[in-house]
Amino acid sequence: MSSNDAGIDPILLEVLWNRLVSVVNEQAAALMRTSFTSVVREAGDLSAGVFDLRGNMVAQAVTGTPGHINTMATCVRHFLAAYPPAQLAPGDVLISNDPWRCSGHLNDLTVVTPIFRGRQLIAFFANTCHSIDIGGRPFSADGREVFEEGLFIPITKLFAAGERNEELFKIIRANVRAPDLVVGDIYAQVAGNDVGGARLVEFLAEFGLPDIEGISDEIVTRSEAATRAAIATIPDGVYENEVYSDGFDEPILLKARVTVRGDEVCVDHAGSSPQSPHGINVVLNYTHAYSTYAVKCAVCPEVPNNEGTFRPIQVAAPPGTILHALFPAPVAGRHILGHFLPGLVLGALARAIPDRVIAEGAANIWAPQFRGRDEEGRAFTFLWFCSGGTGARPNKDGLSATAFPSGVAGVAVEVIENMAPLLVTRRELLADSGGPGRYRGGCGQGWTVQVRTKEPFFFSALSDRTRFPAAGYAGGKPGALGRVAISGLAERPNPKQQLRLPADAVITLDLPGGGGFGDPRQRDPAAVRRDVLNGLVSLASAARDYGVAIDPLTLAVDEAATARLRAPAAPETG
Repeated sequence: MSSNDAGIDPILLEVLWNRLVSVVNEQAAALMRTSFTSVVREAGDLSAGVFDLRGNMVAQAVTGTPGHINTMATCVRHFLAAYPPAQLAPGDVLISNDPWRCSGHLNDLTVVTPIFRGRQLIAFFANTCHSIDIGGRPFSADGREVFEEGLFIPITKLFAAGERNEELFKIIRANVRAPDLVVGDIYAQVAGNDVGGARLVEFLAEFGLPDIEGISDEIVTRSEAATRAAIATIPDGVYENEVYSDGFDEPILLKARVTVRGDEVCVDHAGSSPQSPHGINVVLNYTHAYSTYAVKCAVCPEVPNNEGTFRPIQVAAPPGTILHALFPAPVAGRHILGHFLPGLVLGALARAIPDRVIAEGAANIWAPQFRGRDEEGRAFTFLWFCSGGTGARPNKDGLSATAFPSGVAGVAVEVIENMAPLLVTRRELLADSGGPGRYRGGCGQGWTVQVRTKEPFFFSALSDRTRFPAAGYAGGKPGALGRVAISGLAERPNPKQQLRLPADAVITLDLPGGGGFGDPRQRDPAAVRRDVLNGLVSLASAARDYGVAIDPLTLAVDEAATARLRAPAAPETG
């Protein structure tokens, strides 16, 4: 059977689709198992996918972040423009971290491998991973140009016909602080693609297919049709929203104008703040990734994520603004604002489909990074990701200490203390941090961290939501603000700036909570009591915010007192 036959049988297509998904999942699993760093192996800050010969993304692994997979869906075409298929040979591997063509900052390396069966090119496998270090300034928003932020690798060959590009490997090793970890992860990326390619060749041979072009056409066409049908159920109209981020030294305004016309959506970010002189700028590719992700989450979450789901959704932002930064803008912290975009877009769509969106959440992952020398005098650099609470849903509480929209996982304290000279003395969910509502926002988490060294060290938190809380929806209240505090500093430090700290400094990170959904006074008193028992809501908040009186000795709900607290206020008389 040829994959180019018109109309693949639906049952057979389902079988082929599931096998294809299993192939990319194995690709991602191989990458993670062979990774040298907790950022990839534990947190899963990566993406993996298979592409047809035209550069269309056909399938992605279930592991991965929208900021990686959705930008990769666009960037593979840039790789093919630089190296057309006719110029590729078995054993070639391509690499780049160009922020404007790949995933938005230099720390993300994208590796693309053409897959051959004999001499016939049949597909491309690609993955993107966050590198633990890329040279330049440590991971912070201090840079004033992208040139300060690390090693810029244009689209080039990492391997040519199976032979290492030795000069490129020399340049990489000479420019990063942890060469063994960085190069080790690059090899893991290559290995992941190789595993995916090998499984794809077996898959095609088993079903007698020459390539994936026919499968791609069917999957992409059906996904596009399903996405358009879902969009068509939304009332036509123009829906707007705006949110504020802390920014670097002054607040940043983000705006979205979502226009629904028939079976298409346009997300326009005109009116957002101008491009920043600091490294919090977002390239258009990243803006597109998280804007389309938000639409898909609200409109058609069950449709596979591929080239077809992107076609009905257009994203625009004026050049030179914070969401369409122009070269050579600094972009190291682009995820800080980029992660606000789903909440921004969902807030606009809430005007049209309020029962299919979630309240605002902590928005961005925090990425504390430490750099210095350990107790034996050896240089170290280490970062991990931690998350606040997500916004509550129309029918469920928000998730505590959970990354949305990135989806990266938290890292165990034991792993952190084993891989770096760090001591974590506190990690807990923060009471009263989730926004009150009929459905409560997810709670933030609190950390206290010290460094096991005798020398000063460098630290950056790359965090946000310390000035503007996550908003609640439909009467829900906002979540708690985040906080960064450092012993010995009288003033609050800039959480996006790199700091040089004494060896005995104690760092406190209190992450923000998500907004609530619905009137808190309509929350089930039993749910409020459960939150009190679990340490997520205090007795004072139960009474003040939810109107639920809980006996401090028995921790039982006082129904009579609760009825009085929840009674409508008597109208004022004049």
